[in-house]
Amino acid sequence: GVDLELNSGERVALMGPSGSGKSTLLNCICGIEQVDSGEVRIAGRSLGDLNGKELEQLRRKSIGYVFQSFHLLPTLTAFENIEFPTQLIGMEKEERMEKVQQLIESVGLADRSTHLPDALSGGERQRVAIARALIHRPALLLADEPTGSLDTENGNQVLKLLKTLSIEHGVALLLVTHDHASTAICDRVISMRDGTLVS
Repeated sequence: GVDLELNSGERVALMGPSGSGKSTLLNCICGIEQVDSGEVRIAGRSLGDLNGKELEQLRRKSIGYVFQSFHLLPTLTAFENIEFPTQLIGMEKEERMEKVQQLIESVGLADRSTHLPDALSGGERQRVAIARALIHRPALLLADEPTGSLDTENGNQVLKLLKTLSIEHGVALLLVTHDHASTAICDRVISMRDGTLVS
């Protein structure tokens, strides 16, 4: 019961009670779970037409994912965490150093670039996670409760950052949230219940 289209640079909030299917929908969109029927298309490609390796490449190049619990690699510095996806897609070292430096400055963490995640605050870790999700200029950014574990001030900073970077990079953003205040950065809000979009 899901029929949804996101355009380049559009920001959409997805709301609904726990168990309504929001996380499952995100997993289907990025190919972690397969759909039983219908089609998921990202950047003009149908996920159902891709083999495992092609799907992995599409994820690495066209999708960014921001989680509530950050999922940073604990033994890598902030800079190295942001750099990691660029290594997976084979970006040349000089280019990736330049891109990481630009992005770490744009999220306000240039002075924290050599710190490990344990030495960063929750808000700083989430900003690193956002930079990491955007470093490869994906077509789509999926954000699953990105402010859920942050206080109000840090949460607001993260939301402003998501909006700014989405605009600057022309990235479509699908933001899963329970917080009505978070929807202020979005162009539209959709609601989900029992596996279907209801509004």
